[in-house]
Amino acid sequence: MSIWLARLSVDRWQRGHAPDAPEASAPTALIADTAHGPRITAANDAGLAAGARAGMLLADARALCPDLAAVPADPVGDLAALEKLALWAQRWGPWSALDPPDGLLVDVTGAAHLFGGEARLLADVVAAFAQRGLMARGALAPTAGAAWALAHYGRRAAILAPDDNPLRALGDLPVAALRLDDDVLTVLRRLGIKQLGELAGVSGASDDPGQEAAARDALRRRFRNHRSPAANPLLRLDQLLGRVPEPLLPVIARPMPMVQRRLLEPLRHRAPLDQVMADLAADMVRALEARGEGARRLELALWRVDGAVVQRRIELAAATREASHIIRLFAARLDDVEAGFGIEMMQLRASWSEPLGLSQTDLDAAAEDHGTALAACIDRLTVRLGAKAVTRPVPRASHIPERAAGWQPPLDPVPALQEPFAFHTRPLKLLDRAEPIAVLYASPDGVPQRFRWRGEVREVTRVEGPERIAPEWWREKSTARLRDYYRIEDAAGRRYWIYRQGIVGDGRGGIPDWFLQGLYA
Repeated sequence: MSIWLARLSVDRWQRGHAPDAPEASAPTALIADTAHGPRITAANDAGLAAGARAGMLLADARALCPDLAAVPADPVGDLAALEKLALWAQRWGPWSALDPPDGLLVDVTGAAHLFGGEARLLADVVAAFAQRGLMARGALAPTAGAAWALAHYGRRAAILAPDDNPLRALGDLPVAALRLDDDVLTVLRRLGIKQLGELAGVSGASDDPGQEAAARDALRRRFRNHRSPAANPLLRLDQLLGRVPEPLLPVIARPMPMVQRRLLEPLRHRAPLDQVMADLAADMVRALEARGEGARRLELALWRVDGAVVQRRIELAAATREASHIIRLFAARLDDVEAGFGIEMMQLRASWSEPLGLSQTDLDAAAEDHGTALAACIDRLTVRLGAKAVTRPVPRASHIPERAAGWQPPLDPVPALQEPFAFHTRPLKLLDRAEPIAVLYASPDGVPQRFRWRGEVREVTRVEGPERIAPEWWREKSTARLRDYYRIEDAAGRRYWIYRQGIVGDGRGGIPDWFLQGLYA
């Protein structure tokens, strides 16, 4: 026996979304905002009995049940809770996987005898979930597809042995047990296929290998353009029968680095608080070094004697393991801490960490002696001025000059580039917006000889170019004109970067326009 799947009830989910949520006995539904108004995403048993259904508008549901209580849905919070449950469920097997939005898959191969058999294992699963306030339906089957079908549409605590005939045990289940999309289920219903046994006969998966082979070919041709497993009933059926493997992504626990101090005497003054903070920073550095990582987000929690918890959080521009830097950043966040009757425990954890290799500490020390390091300076400015007040330039994947670079906060990840661009020489200063200039030239396609910019006429003594840059056809309209860039020098020795937008007779406009976009040193 390889897999069991637990289907969780919505009753516990809806009570966890709000402190004042109604009891499970009251008709309750989870809603999400859509373009046509609030729409129901799930309902408890009382809500289903009152007529509420998933996908129904809240106004229509309340027309059937005026007492229906609506609680905002939290898909992100539900997924995070489901991940925690998947890790907790590994007590029954070596690994587990998610089946969003309300299911778990656990591999229990060779583990059933530890609980007294398959039936007792399922009973233990249901009892353990009930202790956590969750209603669960469990099933055991050799494949994930068969376990999903039994948990959702079979009888409670269903067990499918490896030597059992899956078509005989699952033939009476609806085709929705194959985890298909709604539009595919609609097509199957129009074809008169409502149960797994009927689909097995059409697809040739019955005991007779040659039964209705033509019908299977017709069904395959109908869904041949559907590459998703949820849109291909034949593929889902083969996965349920174990003829085609179904890859599953296991959930792997990744504990975050955490250090803490339980104090013999409560702290009420700043000096001992700073000393404990220094000890926590040193412990955190050792924990990060053991993992080969650096902290990007650190969270400090201080437990007071009266039970209140004070929390402070910082985010770093770059991964770091420098204790002094961490202490300086938290020093500014501890000025407004109210100790009350005293602080009895302090905890520091790195909720966001990244790989960080070993570095030469003497270089960092030299940077501190001769001037603040760049990452440390950015962190100090971010803490003092705010995350949105500090930005940094980043390259962009574009050959258009004004799009080739941008500004973003230091905490945001740098966008990845496909490959470095082999640009020609670019000016040190690019104008925020290219400014139009008037150019005098010998011929429409010739090099400029004189140009007027900001009310002053400048004589051109040297010209280099052109460098042609075509428009980005995947972003701009077909009428966008190409550019010819020139590096020019005037009589006073000043150098400019100008371009002509369009060429004569390109069919995309009239006379080409000239612009000045950059200045050389």
